[in-house]
Amino acid sequence: MPSPTTISLQKFSRLVGTPKCPAIVDVRTDEDFAADPRLIPGSVRRPFAAVAEWAPALAGAPAVVVCQKGLKLSEGVAAWLRHAGGEADVLEGGFAAWSDAGLPLVRADHLPPRDRAGRTVWVSRARPKVDRIACPWLIRRFVDPAAVFLFVAPTEVSAVAERFGATPFDIEGVFWSHRGEACTFDVMVEELGLATEAMLRLATIVRGADTARLDLAPQAAGVLAVSLGLSRLHSDDLAQLEAGMVLYDALYLWCRDAVDEAHNWPSAKGQRR
Repeated sequence: MPSPTTISLQKFSRLVGTPKCPAIVDVRTDEDFAADPRLIPGSVRRPFAAVAEWAPALAGAPAVVVCQKGLKLSEGVAAWLRHAGGEADVLEGGFAAWSDAGLPLVRADHLPPRDRAGRTVWVSRARPKVDRIACPWLIRRFVDPAAVFLFVAPTEVSAVAERFGATPFDIEGVFWSHRGEACTFDVMVEELGLATEAMLRLATIVRGADTARLDLAPQAAGVLAVSLGLSRLHSDDLAQLEAGMVLYDALYLWCRDAVDEAHNWPSAKGQRR
């Protein structure tokens, strides 16, 4: 019988990648992580032995704790988080259950180093439209919820990356960029291990909107139109990113849950013969 302090794999998997997802704390031992150096999307590794030191940083926010099997380490860390004033559950079955279910896992060796505050830092060209909003959405929802994005003059991206320890994306000549017909979003989905059916569907829409191939998906023209509208609505790139987060949250949930749902008006129920 599940413990009252656990969250089921089914319920948890529906939260991952959505705005309602709690903080995900990976407290596997170094040995367990070395045996499988991948991460549940959006999770951050923290040392279980130092929980008393870092628990206050999560006070007031819901969290799900993940160890290898969902036993003593997760239970102990979750109890500490609750002691510090937070809400914490244990993932039932832990990392092993997630992996055995064939759910997506992010390749840790592809993640950039974190800054002193524990965040990944990314840099790209100012005035984003499609790819440079879709990629930050992907990173914030599935890689690093606290990720920092710097939008700078196109000629200065590489220099800013070097001076500020940021990872450049969506510019020529870097790892996270277009490859052949694939846009940067495609590359991130593939390289990070996030190629689920829903994400691949979303990637096709993003690719169509970003590369002027609107025939790839019926939704691509709408995404392009909304993206261009947001770029004119917001003069501040970060404000535009926040607005774009809502757009891609909605698109992802449509890709995951609603592709077969139709909406017709008038409804058949209201029609008179």
